[in-house]
Amino acid sequence: MIQFIYLFIMDVVKQKQASDNSVKRIAIAFIILLALLLVYLVKQSVNQVTLNKKDLVIAQVNQGDLRVSVDGYGKLVSHKQELITALTRATVKEIVLKPGAVVTQGSLIVKLENPELVYQLSSAQQQLNSLQANSRQLALNQQREVISENARIAEYAAMLEAASLKREAEEKLFKQGIVSGLKFRESQLNEKQLKTRISLAKQSLSHLQKVHQEALLIEKERINQQLNTVKNAQDRLNALDVIAKFDGILQRLPVNLGQSINPGQEIALIGSTSDLIAEIQVPQSQANAIQIGQEVEVNTRQSIVLGKVSRIDPIVRDNAVMIDVTFTQTLDSHMRPEQNVDAEIITDVLTNVAYIERPANIQAKNQQAMYRLDQDQNKATRVDIIFGQKTSRYVAITHGAAPGESFILTDLTNYQTPEIALN
Repeated sequence: MIQFIYLFIMDVVKQKQASDNSVKRIAIAFIILLALLLVYLVKQSVNQVTLNKKDLVIAQVNQGDLRVSVDGYGKLVSHKQELITALTRATVKEIVLKPGAVVTQGSLIVKLENPELVYQLSSAQQQLNSLQANSRQLALNQQREVISENARIAEYAAMLEAASLKREAEEKLFKQGIVSGLKFRESQLNEKQLKTRISLAKQSLSHLQKVHQEALLIEKERINQQLNTVKNAQDRLNALDVIAKFDGILQRLPVNLGQSINPGQEIALIGSTSDLIAEIQVPQSQANAIQIGQEVEVNTRQSIVLGKVSRIDPIVRDNAVMIDVTFTQTLDSHMRPEQNVDAEIITDVLTNVAYIERPANIQAKNQQAMYRLDQDQNKATRVDIIFGQKTSRYVAITHGAAPGESFILTDLTNYQTPEIALN
């Protein structure tokens, strides 16, 4: 058509070359005609956009209950963990197990060595033996003193018995006038003195036994203190063999063969394999919708395991909030600590709503234009849709679409035409 117009104008120009005014009018007419032609061609190109349905993502509006959820990602961690640290300075002598190994209670993980601990245990044991020997010697000495004191009491008792017999005999003679009163009173006095000596000796023996008992208690306390010293030295020596205290998996082993270990330094981290929780990070912008006790679906890449929110970290890190998920069903055998997982936290359930698969670049609770297909699906008309809440896969529709209608989900923001032809 352009070529035809061009030939027509050129023919007119040749016929009117003699007239300058005619040339100007023809030029203006040509410009106007060309502008109209360009507008027509642009309009035709805009209004006649044709797309191939095979290149588009098309979805249908559904009606029913819609779960509102927040997506997150994280990893499985052991709910029960044991951090093993060094009790004393030592050197790594042997590494028996490596990270990832399954351990049982009593499994040997690492062997350490420290010759000084052997010397300390030997010295403490020698001191304990010396104290125990002193205690036995003390008991023998006390026994000897008690025997000696009992012998003295027995001697006084014999003397008292003799004095009593003598006093009884002299008493009869005194009454007959054969023995003088002075001698009789001397016998009485001697008997009385012996009784006093026996009483004092018994008191002395009782006091001596109390002193002996207290001395034995003091010696026993010294022995107990030394026993604790020996036990502590033995425990430090035994701790050179790093063992697991429960069944689980060796998660970390930050030591190397021959490395020097300082007191308090980490040697190994053991975590349970049967008692696991999930630590999930969720966007800070969506964390306000999460509450304790909400249901969670944890995707381990091999299965979906149900759980519930048990803790929400109050601190925001890197625009994310950490939540803990406790599982409410039996865990699969393939689940291990430090395993990466995805999670979907169910924050709400919308009942009997219209919804569609979430299109690209759709904002929740916002209005946006989409292309709705006709019944024959040969044409798509641009309409405004008001969206409600969205999930990881779907978005609710509050106005502008009815169940059963089909829409193009592919991003067509570059097209502003009211209609699109489909083939």
